[in-house]
Amino acid sequence: MQFPESWLRTLVNPPIATDELAHRLTMAGLEVEDTVPAAPAFTGVVVAHIVEIAPHPDADKLRVCQVDDGSGERLQIVCGAPNAAAGLKVPLARVGAELPGGMKIGVAKMRGVQSSGMLCSARELGLSQDHAGLLELPADLAPGLSIREALDLDDTLFTLKMTPNRADCLSILGVAREVAALTGAPLSVPTAAAVPVTLDERLPVKVEAPDLCGRFGGRVIRGVNARAATPGWMKTRLERAGQRSLSALVDISNYVMLELGRPSHVFDLDKIQGDLCVRWAREGETLELLNGQTVTLDPKVGVVAAGDQVESLAGIMGGEATSVTLDTRNIYLEAAFWWPESLAGRARRYKFSSEASHRGERGVDFATIPEHIEFITRLIVDICGGQAGPLDDQIVNLPKRLPVRMRLARCHRVLGVPVTQAEVAKIFGSLGLEFTVEGDDFIVTPPSYRFDLELEEDLIEEVARIYGFENIPAVPPMARAKMFSQPEIRRGAHALRRLTAAQDYQEVVNYSFVEADWERDYAGNDNPVRLVNPIASHLSVMRSSLIGGLVANIRHNANRKQSRVRLFELGRVFLRDASAPDGPLEVAGVRQPLKLAGAAWGPAVEEQWGAATRQVDFYDVKMDVEALFGARGGRLRFEAAAHPALHPGRSARIELDGQQVGWIGELHPRWAQQSDLAHAPVVFELDVAVLSEGELPQVRELSRQPVVMRDLALWVDAHVSVQSMLDTVAAAVKADPQLAVVQDVRLFDVWREKPQDGQPATEKSLAFRFWLQDTEVTLDEARVADCLARIKDALVAAHGARQRA
Repeated sequence: MQFPESWLRTLVNPPIATDELAHRLTMAGLEVEDTVPAAPAFTGVVVAHIVEIAPHPDADKLRVCQVDDGSGERLQIVCGAPNAAAGLKVPLARVGAELPGGMKIGVAKMRGVQSSGMLCSARELGLSQDHAGLLELPADLAPGLSIREALDLDDTLFTLKMTPNRADCLSILGVAREVAALTGAPLSVPTAAAVPVTLDERLPVKVEAPDLCGRFGGRVIRGVNARAATPGWMKTRLERAGQRSLSALVDISNYVMLELGRPSHVFDLDKIQGDLCVRWAREGETLELLNGQTVTLDPKVGVVAAGDQVESLAGIMGGEATSVTLDTRNIYLEAAFWWPESLAGRARRYKFSSEASHRGERGVDFATIPEHIEFITRLIVDICGGQAGPLDDQIVNLPKRLPVRMRLARCHRVLGVPVTQAEVAKIFGSLGLEFTVEGDDFIVTPPSYRFDLELEEDLIEEVARIYGFENIPAVPPMARAKMFSQPEIRRGAHALRRLTAAQDYQEVVNYSFVEADWERDYAGNDNPVRLVNPIASHLSVMRSSLIGGLVANIRHNANRKQSRVRLFELGRVFLRDASAPDGPLEVAGVRQPLKLAGAAWGPAVEEQWGAATRQVDFYDVKMDVEALFGARGGRLRFEAAAHPALHPGRSARIELDGQQVGWIGELHPRWAQQSDLAHAPVVFELDVAVLSEGELPQVRELSRQPVVMRDLALWVDAHVSVQSMLDTVAAAVKADPQLAVVQDVRLFDVWREKPQDGQPATEKSLAFRFWLQDTEVTLDEARVADCLARIKDALVAAHGARQRA
């Protein structure tokens, strides 16, 4: 909201400078976003009277003016303005004056005629962009008077950044109330003597929607002169408040809205056909607004209608059909209280906003409608003339102002300052809040213009604002310094991010809202958690997997010529679960576990001379997953299994100690092709709850005895998995004390015979390497051979293996 400081000081004029006034308003919650001078700096410009004017002897468009500048001697000024005429009062830049932009005025000859100064337009003084002619000044100004004093140009324009709850401050009067409370300066509320009622005429109005209109006031005024000039003082205030002067009737309505916060509307009475009716719109009705826009209405929008014809959008904007013009002679003046809920968002539905709706949807004073109609009537009659009819005031359905209790002890606890009861009483009194005291409690009845006072905290905030936030000392909290132990085996989200980044992955953060197709394709989820009001039509469901977002990220990078992408995301997914609790961070029936997902696409390593370029594969990413689990990585099991997002033959379910902890595999060829990827990325998704749990290192004695390595190659059926054979070895070592010397076993070779007649080989050869070591004695060959024989027997018994020759 913008307004001139001079206007504010007509209502409250505290003995403080402009900067101090701006600081106090800001600290009270009415942020002063900007303060700028009403006019740019210039000097030496005075009021001048054009006494005589004559044509220039050597130029058709120039004229020679004899000007009285109050000095007692006439000045000769050459001027080319088309409106220059004898008798005008205009601004004169005397010799030596300096205009905006640094232009200095001196004596000059124009086509042979001497000119001692310059007559100025509004643009040359920086007052507006109008340069069609000289700036015409009021005729009653004395020549020689400084133009800055004459037009009150040493003024400051305030721009306030209002919070939505302070609708009471969307007016000069509202800001003045705040200034009076902050400074103790007396407040002068604008009033006007009631206009004598000389007409016995009313326009019948029926309010059919009490949930739309709570109070409706209006009166007939006949015989107005719509062509009357808007007073200069009013026009100046409107322009400095950012409003363009249109006509006297419109300007008066806008002026009162800015000064008192009272939106009103002026109808051309002769254009109203029938009685007025305040109701909700009917489906399919249309209205041409004052801004030229034609809107189609529905029953969620309030209107003022005459018969079957809609005349205005209630509380938002009037219609073109009954708008006042310069030929208007009779008017109907209306001011009403519209329920904020009935206006909220209605103007934005039609992609515009109005000053009236901006105030109305936040709440406008409902108690002062008759007084404000009298104030508007007085201005209309004084400026435009006319005769007024009786005031029609219908009270239909007003808000109840419920008292709010504030406990003084609670106030002290919240603010941390022991504000006395007398100080609180003084603050409430300065704000115009009626209250009673019960013990240490204040019971405050909010006034009709304060829609933001509903809770105890609202009153505490009022105390803090007027007491002064800067007067509340910054006291650091006092507490015992107690060190909290950090579980050594627990890894938090930041630690997991650092660990994943160390594996050459870059973190991304994607929306939790995804496309429904992603859930079906990447998660096999036909019943995702749907959003009631999605931010975009394609982001309509909550994700149950992070894989879809990572694939979209890879596609985005691939489309921008990135050849190698390695990404990860740590975030929540949303799964339907009837047993999920309902708490402050949960939704009943929806489980929200944390997941860590990664994706690798492109070469396994950056392009370099020391390694041949090859595409990242399943085993590269498998190694990264094992690294994330640390010491537990060796206990992970990768079981071949199908997943909707993954290649059916190159995917695995990840298990740890018999518990499923995630998935890994290549993206399904169908989805890779759908994303226009030349080759499939390898992705993984892990359960953060399990990944976060580590385990402490187990201390054991280091053997001084040498390690013995032996290899064992076995033929097995082609369908036997390596993991099952490793499990058999582990079970045998655990069950047989003689095999306790087996420290480790790894597969190092797989060999298959070439297909015969198109038929694949039925057997494969698996070669394992064993590490054996005793802590006490050196192993001899007989003991080593015995251990390998026991292991071979176990594999033969479990898998039908036979030793390769």
